[in-house]
This record gives sequence, C-alpha cells and structure tokens, in this order.
Amino acid sequence: MNGASGGRRVAVLVLAAAASILLAQLLDPWAHRTLIVADVYEKDWGRLLRIMGFAPTWLAISGAVWLEERASRRPDRPPANTTLQAVVLAVIVGGLGSELLKLLIRRERPAGDGLDYVFRAFTDNPFSTSRLGMPSGHTMVAFAGAAALGRRFPRAAPVLYGLAAGCGLTRLFAHAHFLSDVVAAGVGGTVTGRWIAGRVFQRAARG
Repeated sequence: MNGASGGRRVAVLVLAAAASILLAQLLDPWAHRTLIVADVYEKDWGRLLRIMGFAPTWLAISGAVWLEERASRRPDRPPANTTLQAVVLAVIVGGLGSELLKLLIRRERPAGDGLDYVFRAFTDNPFSTSRLGMPSGHTMVAFAGAAALGRRFPRAAPVLYGLAAGCGLTRLFAHAHFLSDVVAAGVGGTVTGRWIAGRVFQRAARG
C-alpha cells in the first residue's frame, strides 16, 4: 500500500468513525427510551457480557493463549509472550484512555428521562470520573481487548467483537450510558487495540 492510498484509507476510516458517533448522538433519545432491560445484570448472559469490559477477563484469556503458544512454539511464529503483551497493553491503555477522555469531555451519564446531556464544570471534582460517561469504560476495554486478540487470530475476531459489542449493549440496557458513549468507546477501543497489537507484532517480527 503506497502513501497516498494509505492516507485515503485513514481519511475514510476517520470520517466513518466520526459519522458513526454523530449518528449515535442523534439516536441517543430513541435508544434510551427503547433499549431497556432493567434486570440485565441479574441474568447470566448479562453478567457474561459485562465482564468482557473487566480488564482481568482479558488477562485471563491472554494468559490461556500464552500457555498454548508456549507449548506449541514454532520458529515461524512470534515469541509466546507477544500476544499476551499486546492484549495486556491494549486493555491497560484502553481503560486509562477512557478515564482520561471522561475527564476531558465531562459528559455525565444518563439521569432521569436521559434525554438531555449534562456537562460537569471543570471546577467541580476536576479529577473524579464518578458519574461521567463519555466514553464507556467497560466498552472501550472490551473492544481494545477484542481488537488486539483479533489481530493475532483473525478467524476468531467476529466472536471477540461480538462479545465486545454485547458488553456495550448491556451498558445501554442498564441505562448506564448513552448510545453515543458506547459507540465512541467501541471506535476508540478498536483503534487502540489494533494499533498497539500491530506495533507489538511488528517489533516481535523484527526480532
């Protein structure tokens, strides 16, 4: 891929991401009124999907992959700890990145009818992310982990992304976030996970 075509591809992806977030904001009122499962986290499937946004879940998954790769090490494959490094770094950066973005954007979680955005002043608890919702931390962690592991195992990527999307949906069902919080987190997590995994795998390939 030459520089010009690569630049066009990046521009298209950026525009698509921005359009997705904008569309999600337009749909926020509809989603808040319609996507409701009040007891989502009392259901087994709801708990399963939510923990995809829990960093230790990805540490356990990548640890299992590391054990398998270490046992079946081949010269034509990256070192056994490469996948573990990529997933751990992606999840950490995704989680911390979501917290930093919350402090900068300062949009609160839905409250009441959830149809209005409320932004917290920078003078009000400037370093606390409590009740801030943009982007969704659970969703960003889930997509960062899915993107990093999916880059190593492309055939498994649809399942991984499906679990990450399910995590985001549970945050909507529980009225913990706006749709745009979740979509922005999905975009941010995917970019974070793929970029970090790409860097880690390239460095491993160079030896």
